[in-house]
Amino acid sequence: MIWNKGTLIETSGNYWKSCTLHAGVKLDIFTIIGSGNKSSEEIAVKINGDLRGVAALLNALTAMELLSKSEGRFSNTDFSKQFLSKDSPDYTGFIIMHHHHLVSSWAEMPASVLSGNPNRVSASDTEKESERESFLMGMFNMASGLAPMYAEILDLSDCAHLLDMGGGPGTYAIHFCLNNPELKATVFDLPTSRKFAEKTIASFDFSERIRFKEGSYLDEHTGLDQEYDAVWLSHILHGEGPEDAESIVAKAVNVLKPGGKILIHEFILDNTMDGPLFPALFALNMLVGTDSGQAYSEAQLREMLEKCNISNIERLDVSSPNGAGIMIGVKPGK
Repeated sequence: MIWNKGTLIETSGNYWKSCTLHAGVKLDIFTIIGSGNKSSEEIAVKINGDLRGVAALLNALTAMELLSKSEGRFSNTDFSKQFLSKDSPDYTGFIIMHHHHLVSSWAEMPASVLSGNPNRVSASDTEKESERESFLMGMFNMASGLAPMYAEILDLSDCAHLLDMGGGPGTYAIHFCLNNPELKATVFDLPTSRKFAEKTIASFDFSERIRFKEGSYLDEHTGLDQEYDAVWLSHILHGEGPEDAESIVAKAVNVLKPGGKILIHEFILDNTMDGPLFPALFALNMLVGTDSGQAYSEAQLREMLEKCNISNIERLDVSSPNGAGIMIGVKPGK
């Protein structure tokens, strides 16, 4: 970006557009409109909203080219119908709602910078369930775009059993199995992830090939046995500080068979820690939301693997829109 007074002010106010999008998704505007068209009065009645407020939101969404307006009636664009309506299989609203849930903590970032502590407020049980659904299915939204590409790049043809450690809804396990007909997988995550994972796995008719195992990778004993030919760790290390991250890597290596592969998928920082942009911003997301989480550099991830005597360590050449990368290594002994 070339910084000038205009780009400075535009960047400062970009949250206006973000919050408008969040409101449209939270209030289910795009699903309500569907394939038809509705007036602001009809939508206000549907959501039990104030007409002035609803009209202002609809007009702003139209100005953002997410809705179309003709003779006072609003309809979805082809894009919003595909990605913002719950009636579409490509619905991407979960990750948008996850971002919505993060807004308040980002607004209080100065306090976290000064204290070094997170500032996210504990939600009610109902809110926690909604936030967890947004998080897990939001990860499904994001991973669904990358997983098919990764499944083509990664050679798992010699693997019989893969462990998706902290795998949430199991998106990567699903796509790795799609690309490797002989592969079976285990998704290991907290009990609260089970219903989301099993629903997603069943939707691909993989309930016989992919099982869910409850547990925490932070527990001293995970209950996992040394039976895996590959372990996939996708975006779990950044939630923890260096000591716990090293421990997670060690546990993953411990359940690998000799000759097995460990694959780490993270937002990887340059070794100078000041780029690329998204991993650097993500480090701030960990500051405001976790006790000690951070984004890690390639050198830091390599060191974690080397401490576990992993050999043939390399960073794969993958092109990701958000700065994510993959580190791979092999457990010696085969």
